[in-house]
Amino acid sequence: MSTSFKDLKVELSHLLLGRVLIVGIGNQLRADDGFGPALISRIQNKTTASCLDVGSSPENYIGKIVKLKPDVILFVDAVSMEEEPSTMRLIKAEQIPEYGFSTHNMSPRLMIDNIKSQIKTEIFMLGIEPENLEFGESISKNVLEKLVLIENILIEILGNNEITK
Repeated sequence: MSTSFKDLKVELSHLLLGRVLIVGIGNQLRADDGFGPALISRIQNKTTASCLDVGSSPENYIGKIVKLKPDVILFVDAVSMEEEPSTMRLIKAEQIPEYGFSTHNMSPRLMIDNIKSQIKTEIFMLGIEPENLEFGESISKNVLEKLVLIENILIEILGNNEITK
C-alpha cells in the first residue's frame, strides 16, 4: 500500500526488475475504467517494458502473457476498493480477492492463479479507485492527474535509455 507518489516510485523501482510486462485492463468507453488502457497508450514505446492493453477481457490474453515470460507483471486497473476516488494502491497478487474486486468478467485472482500455474513470475496490481464509470465520458480530472504522475514514474523507472535484461 502506497501513501505517496514518492513511496510508490520507490516501491515500483524495487519491484519492476528484469523483463517487465505492464497490462492495462479496462473499458475506455466507461470514463475512469479506461485508466489501464490509457496508461498503456501513453507509455508504450517510451519504456523497456512490454505493454499490453487487454481491454475489459484480460482472460483472453493469458496465453499471450504466458508466452512473453515476464519476470514481473504489473496489472493496471480501476478497482473498487471502497476508498476516496482517485486513491491508488499497489496490491500484491495474494492480496487480490477472488470476487467483487473488478468490473470485468473474470476475477483478477483467478487470472493471476492461472498465469502463475504456467510461468514463474511476480504479479502486482496498481489499482485506482474510480470516480466516474459512466459510458461515453472522459476520464475524470483527478484520475487523469494520477495517470500523468504514474506515466512519468514508469518512464523514469523503465525509460528506454537503459535496457534491462
